[in-house]
Amino acid sequence: MPVGTQATVKALSPGDLLAAGVQVILANTYHLSLRPGHERIARLGGLHRFMGWDGPILTDSGGFQVFSLAHLGKVDDDGVTFASHLDGSPQRLTPERAIEIQEALGSDIAMAFDQLVDATLPAAEVAIAMQRTHRWAERCIRAHTRVDQALFGIVQGWVDAELRQESAALIAALPFDGIAIGGLSVGESKAQMAGTLDVVADALADDPRVRYLMGVGAPPDFFTAVERGIDLFDCVLPTRVARNGQLWTSHGRLNLRNARFLDDPDPPDGSCDCGTCRTHSRAYLAHLFRAEELLAYRLSSLHNVTYTQDLMRRIRVALDDGSYGTLRADVMAQYGVSGTRLDKPPVTGR
Repeated sequence: MPVGTQATVKALSPGDLLAAGVQVILANTYHLSLRPGHERIARLGGLHRFMGWDGPILTDSGGFQVFSLAHLGKVDDDGVTFASHLDGSPQRLTPERAIEIQEALGSDIAMAFDQLVDATLPAAEVAIAMQRTHRWAERCIRAHTRVDQALFGIVQGWVDAELRQESAALIAALPFDGIAIGGLSVGESKAQMAGTLDVVADALADDPRVRYLMGVGAPPDFFTAVERGIDLFDCVLPTRVARNGQLWTSHGRLNLRNARFLDDPDPPDGSCDCGTCRTHSRAYLAHLFRAEELLAYRLSSLHNVTYTQDLMRRIRVALDDGSYGTLRADVMAQYGVSGTRLDKPPVTGR
């Protein structure tokens, strides 16, 4: 799911997203509640009409901003008090308020309000935050009233196996429509992420609900997660690295700021059918970045989002036709990841 924090995936129009094969996009409760305001969006017909996107939208609850903007706020058992990063005005976010905002926005999938913590905290403080997340999850369920909006719970517990088992069991016992795994991609190693996903997968067993890994978007990580039963992903990475001149391709990463691309007439990726690759050369994109032309952001972002969507499609096909191991080895080699063997049989039963 490409991330459209401010009701827009940076540099791309809804038409671009459709052309790239995007099915679902993500927007952010915290940011939209502050600007332009969820009440205004509701008056203007809801988030879909406001941004001109007819497909499904998932809204994050604001829990990540509680973590990333921790210097602006204070957490207590009832919620979070913080200063707006825009103007310093006092704000309050609680589980009930997070649900109220998401219902006003009219997203198709709402997220329970959770507390993500710094990886450097002692285990006891991680446990306190996890238990608070569980209490907030129950309050979100009680506050949620829209029958046309799915609600997902979030498993927390950092990389502590016992905490993750406890969290997965409690969240799975609640009547959520889907289950998210939060608190990863915030400083842990790749091995720790894989181990944590193993723990959560075992704890959820054959629970049929959709599983969503929050904040993961690099191509090699998709395979690690899919093999552990993950269905949905979101991340700013595809568009963020694109704006820095990095393209993800069937040849691996290309850094268009490298001088060697200034005279390269080839398309960014000859295996890609996106508008960028059909029409433009590596030399042209390299020129746009050096000239600081805004078109560079759109063309590179369009390609990276298309590549990401196509890779997920190829993974689904490969799971069906038995070629998953070959696809995994190819992509890992393209991205310079050692150990290209399949480290875990993919979960295909759900």
